Amino acid sequence: MTGRVRVAVVGTGAFGTQHLDALSAVDDAQVTAVVSDVPELAGKVAARYGVPHATGDLDAVLARDDVDAVVLATPTPMHAAQAVAALRAGKHVQVEIPLADSWAGAEAVTAAAAGTGLVCMAGHTRRYNPSHRWVHRRIRAGELTLQQLHVQTYFLRRTNTNALGEPRSWTDHLLWHHAAHSVDLLRYQTGEEVVAANVLAGPSHPELGIAMDMAIQLRTAGGTLATLSLSFNNDGPLGSVFRYIGDTATYVARYDDLATGDGAKVDVADAGVPANGVEGQDRDFVASIIEGREPVAGLAAVLPTYRVLADLDAQLASERTAS
Repeated sequence: MTGRVRVAVVGTGAFGTQHLDALSAVDDAQVTAVVSDVPELAGKVAARYGVPHATGDLDAVLARDDVDAVVLATPTPMHAAQAVAALRAGKHVQVEIPLADSWAGAEAVTAAAAGTGLVCMAGHTRRYNPSHRWVHRRIRAGELTLQQLHVQTYFLRRTNTNALGEPRSWTDHLLWHHAAHSVDLLRYQTGEEVVAANVLAGPSHPELGIAMDMAIQLRTAGGTLATLSLSFNNDGPLGSVFRYIGDTATYVARYDDLATGDGAKVDVADAGVPANGVEGQDRDFVASIIEGREPVAGLAAVLPTYRVLADLDAQLASERTAS
């Protein structure tokens, strides 16, 4: 492909605006449409970013000839169906994490992308954060062997609100959304598949119907361990903290920032990616379209993550049935 990639951003919530910010820094991209299920909101956001077209009709946008690609920053339950629709319309697709909220959904997206020549990737931002990429380079250079990854993912979500504190029309999920980041990160950093996985869930919220606390244990084929602690009950610092315990050093990552185990800041300027992880993934998406290559978070790379999530989900379902 030659020329600028014309992108439609679908969704105007916290992540939709992050993608609009990121794409505005990518010279090879031009946002030509903003889509929201609230058309008035689409218009306001489009005006703020100087985007010429705003609508509440995704199908109409997929039919436009000034749209080459779409970024889907929509509610999780819509991801798989919208990705399939976009691929069938001949558009390149970046779907925000998770790719789907079921194994069947992940398979459907994969089937729709097969043989099309279109770029399809999922928003596994941890593959692009400079903190994690810096560690990745050390591992690949043989300077660090990862023994254990410990992840704390903590939010306060006792009501159905998003990252901006606004009411949600759908319900977030510790396994299919937040654990997806860390399961995929373990696979990315080790280059190995997960061969053992166990999960425990706390009580379900009486109104939201989801587990509010979860503990996951993983082991890769090479023996690296991972422990994931996730909660929607945490009343304190929010977000995720990743502790890399290696044979030669320990590092603690918090999104784009990295420190040693004892708290000394690590300069990640040479990580080879932008300082903002979302910008990094958007740059990779656009470059992959222009260059006709697979992105770092392309379907083939991330699909096994969803097999692990499906196996963990089956464990939880079995426990619910047994009780």
